[in-house]
Amino acid sequence: MQNYKIGQELEPYQIQVDKYRSYFYAGASGDFNPIHLDNDFAKQVGLGGIILHGLCTMAFAYKAIMKNNDPDKIKKFKVRFRQIVKPQDTLTVKSKVSLLSNNLTTIDLTVENQRNEQVITNGSMVIVE
Repeated sequence: MQNYKIGQELEPYQIQVDKYRSYFYAGASGDFNPIHLDNDFAKQVGLGGIILHGLCTMAFAYKAIMKNNDPDKIKKFKVRFRQIVKPQDTLTVKSKVSLLSNNLTTIDLTVENQRNEQVITNGSMVIVE
């Protein structure tokens, strides 16, 4: 990993959700809920169109912190889903080191869309150094 310091802001991570991501994620996760796959159904239930799986959004936050490092280093990862994410939204993960203790690093994070709306709040990842 790296040597973190309390208060250190990590470089923001930005990604545009491609228009097929919900289909790919449905196949990988086995979650074929029509709100993620059927535009007409998603509109009919008041979502305005297909929305991305929350856990897929969480996976983008994971990637921002862990990059290509060993996932076994994660001891805890939690988030609060605040807003829906739609295909072609641009997400920015912002993170900051909040605690260093007993070889563990706690990184707090939020995820915002292109409208500066927080789609994930109260995010926290604890990793082993």
